[in-house]
Amino acid sequence: MINAIIFDFGDVFINLRKEQSLVEFQKLGLNGPNEDLLAHNDLFEKGKINELEFINCFTKYIPNASVEEITKAWNSVIGDFPLYRLEFLQMLAGKYRLFLLTNTDSIHIERFEHKVGMSFYSDFYRCFEKVYYSYEMGMRKPDPEIFNTILRKHDLSPKRTLFVDDKKENTDVAASLGLYVWNLQVGQEDVVDLFEKKDLPL
Repeated sequence: MINAIIFDFGDVFINLRKEQSLVEFQKLGLNGPNEDLLAHNDLFEKGKINELEFINCFTKYIPNASVEEITKAWNSVIGDFPLYRLEFLQMLAGKYRLFLLTNTDSIHIERFEHKVGMSFYSDFYRCFEKVYYSYEMGMRKPDPEIFNTILRKHDLSPKRTLFVDDKKENTDVAASLGLYVWNLQVGQEDVVDLFEKKDLPL
């Protein structure tokens, strides 16, 4: 039986508005991401560069946009966090060891916390034994070491641990390490459907 669950954050608990972010950047004159921006995003999510260095990467391609405009466009991806998902998580917290593992950056986390408010995010964080942000860990999914680090630190057995994520490349690596996985299909499934997954020993 599973006794621990590691959850992703974006599009599992909080809804992401990826199309909206693209639209906002188009308004500033940027027609989608490129290899340079994606590489800098990777570095930012690993905490290898700071906020200003990341934002400055955009100014090469949209020189007329201000830091505030770029930050606002970057944060437009952050959508709503339905209360029923928090309530579901609170119910789970009494039954399983829970962990959060997300590829993210300091700008997005600051925006999330500001948007939902201290009472909400405190209740959310309280559900977890530990919250893991990629930018604080210095690595990101699907690097196998990020999973091994959590398993090792918390003495978790892969055969008794479930990993929930919306990206198949992440769940594939977790599965290869022996974890149970749920590759949640955004728009078709919701995290609160967890107990309807008959293939998991919950």
